[in-house]
Amino acid sequence: MCAKKKGAEKPSGACYTPAQLAYIAKVEADVAVQLAAKPKRLAHSISVASTAESMALMYGADPFLARVSGLLHDWDKVVPDDELIERARALELDFEGADYADVKPLLHGCVAARELPERYPELPDEVWHAISVHTTAGYKMSPLDKILFVADGIEPLRPSSEGIEATRALVGRAPLDDVFWNSFVGGIVYVLEGSRHLYEGTIRIYNALAAERAGRDR
Repeated sequence: MCAKKKGAEKPSGACYTPAQLAYIAKVEADVAVQLAAKPKRLAHSISVASTAESMALMYGADPFLARVSGLLHDWDKVVPDDELIERARALELDFEGADYADVKPLLHGCVAARELPERYPELPDEVWHAISVHTTAGYKMSPLDKILFVADGIEPLRPSSEGIEATRALVGRAPLDDVFWNSFVGGIVYVLEGSRHLYEGTIRIYNALAAERAGRDR
């Protein structure tokens, strides 16, 4: 038996068991409490979840895991920067030698991915990996990793920009690898145009993924 899950804006085509629907409702309720102080962040998380679910249906990934990953990806966005840095230090997160203070915008996903499994032990490791790389990307990206990364950048509540619209236009029309690459490169351009700190690991990830794409194109 399965039932249709209604998304934030429109009915979803995903088919869930009653147990999965109940679990999604529980996570949504938890996230609503966690992000209550930041209603825009809560709305963003729900929108990312809906976008990720839709993309999972398009690209043959698990819509349940995509939706749950989207709901939980910004769990620690309410944590003050100083506390987040202390948690990252206590967890000994690997940012390839970077000072945690320089990569503050990247910490929340990695911290949540290490801490939340205790709260949600029934969720598989692939959910936590997707959450851990949703801001940095990674050398080896699964379909779920790519879907969450893209959904975070293009969900409908994101203000329009040339780069975002270019990625949105590819969804469902281009292979997932190409959609992800467009979003990843667009994110780097955004950082550079804003004169923000560019994490050195991003450069290494970019070079590795570019070499991989070049190898496929030969």
